[in-house]
Amino acid sequence: MRLLALVSLALTVAACSGDDSAQPPTEPARPPTEPARPLSEPAPPPAASTVTPTATTVVTPTATAAPRPPDPLLVGAIDDAVRQPGPHLGQLAAAGFRAVGITSYWDPGQLAPTAGELAVLQDTASRAQSAGVRVFLAVFHRGSATTPISDEARGQFAAYVSAIVQEVPAIGDVIVGNEPNLNRFWLPQFGPGGENVAASAYFKLLAETYDAAKRARPSVRVWGGALAPRGIDRPNTGRDTHSPTTFIRDLGAAYRASGRSAPPLDGFALHPYPESPATPPDLPHPNSKTIGIADHAKLVDLLQEAFDTEPAILYSELGVETVIPAAKRPLYKGAEPVEPVDEATQADYYRRAIELASCQPVVGLLLFHSHDEPFLTGFQSGVYYVDGTPKASLEPVRAAIEAARTPRC
Repeated sequence: MRLLALVSLALTVAACSGDDSAQPPTEPARPPTEPARPLSEPAPPPAASTVTPTATTVVTPTATAAPRPPDPLLVGAIDDAVRQPGPHLGQLAAAGFRAVGITSYWDPGQLAPTAGELAVLQDTASRAQSAGVRVFLAVFHRGSATTPISDEARGQFAAYVSAIVQEVPAIGDVIVGNEPNLNRFWLPQFGPGGENVAASAYFKLLAETYDAAKRARPSVRVWGGALAPRGIDRPNTGRDTHSPTTFIRDLGAAYRASGRSAPPLDGFALHPYPESPATPPDLPHPNSKTIGIADHAKLVDLLQEAFDTEPAILYSELGVETVIPAAKRPLYKGAEPVEPVDEATQADYYRRAIELASCQPVVGLLLFHSHDEPFLTGFQSGVYYVDGTPKASLEPVRAAIEAARTPRC
């Protein structure tokens, strides 16, 4: 749920998500891990014994290694401001974040990034590597008007990603697309008969991009999905969207119909935004098609059904907006379209999200953002104000990140 906006010297971003019954107002354009944790493997069965009928045989149990404990949850933040030299990356790392999500836009006709864009990506990845911060690069188009659904456009998009993978080896994770289950980023969603054409078209893009990226660098991790947490699943509403539940099932149907021997993704990304800033992020949705952090079991079941395996999981966007105090208000522009929460609530919600995710077999959680956006129509969801001064939520969030390294589940 992201499209690029250049504000002063920093690139800013904003998020949008679907809804089971309705969607929020259209948001402004904006841009948009540690290797994926392997799933625990069962211990091998004991070796078979040969029993002699005339003698008593003592069978010694076969020793098995203890299962490898899961890697600590990787907690990061999405912030395109780090694409420019300045204090943002250092402040992001100082807050305890060990990953950063950034964006690169593909435009129709592009087979590779411009020289300027490539230089920015190389510089950003190099600085992040020096800071011990893992980069997740989301590559997508700017909006539904440029959805890459033709054979030619898919080939161009795949070539664009392949060029980045080849030229920027410090980027080890690429997320393909952004919320293809929303009409904000992908059209058409439905066919003439009400069928889900978005899932099948996105599958083709993901598969072609995956293959091109792996040819360029087999070790790169390709993440698919990047789905919004809600959707309507009804055509002709004026806000055509699909729920992640329906989209994953239809993505699986496209995979099986393709005849591929393996899924075209190393991991699956989800944007588990709550319904509003005031909604706790650990609220489960047992009776709807919404998928949040508390619906991990539902997500795993859907992925196993779709791909006959369980890909690694990344919660690649989650943000909680805060009220801007009067003293900071002159730094921001516009009017706030939602009802944000106070900083103590933001800290509590981020803590709860981190604690819950740390007890799940997922790779990581990326908060949206580390620093506020200057336009109130965007996201004021950082732990820093737009001027880089810390919010009251910074220290509690840093403590939650540290505690997640040794979760008490």
